[in-house]
Amino acid sequence: MSAIRAVIFDYGEVLCTQDPAPHQRLLELTGLDRATFESLYWRDRRDYDLGHLDGRAYWAKFARDAGLTFTPAQIDALIENDVLMWVSVNEPMLDWVAALQDAGLLTAILSNMVPEVLRYMRQEFPWLAPFNQLTWSCELGLAKPDPAIYACTCDKLGVRPGEALFIDDKIENIRGAEHFGLHAIQFRNIAQLRHDLAARNLLQDLPQPSDDEIPPSA
Repeated sequence: MSAIRAVIFDYGEVLCTQDPAPHQRLLELTGLDRATFESLYWRDRRDYDLGHLDGRAYWAKFARDAGLTFTPAQIDALIENDVLMWVSVNEPMLDWVAALQDAGLLTAILSNMVPEVLRYMRQEFPWLAPFNQLTWSCELGLAKPDPAIYACTCDKLGVRPGEALFIDDKIENIRGAEHFGLHAIQFRNIAQLRHDLAARNLLQDLPQPSDDEIPPSA
């Protein structure tokens, strides 16, 4: 097995955790029950991730599908809370990213990402700068698990797929990465990540992630 030279991270639910407070505000703004909201929220998310929709078009489509009408001010509030839901960083994972970088590993983010969240991140997250590659679906018009987006990331890093580890919370993205030839681990929590790294004998190439977990939100 080739030594791991690069670690590629998903963003959502890996480097960040979903904040329940903005999520609750989205439910209140729409007046929908959770199950209905979630169904509509994810229905057109891929087109949003691909940059085919901006925030206003996405929420206008959401309203039509829900049989609702949103004012421009309500759409602004929906966009704001949607952004805030995805920008609570997972500090222990960022600590591990920094340890990997200090150890000389290449690092990248490969994320299905909407433009408004990306704009906030670029303004507020200086920790993005040390990454060797940042791959955002909305800028490429490609989204996981399309093999082309994995290929783009590896090409930019200058590594072969077998020299890179990919970490994502969604099984379909893990399967796509493995099919492309990447080492891949589905992320649930740091303890599980550490266990899976050890089980695959990958900790000989990588610093160990901390067992400290981000505390649950009140």
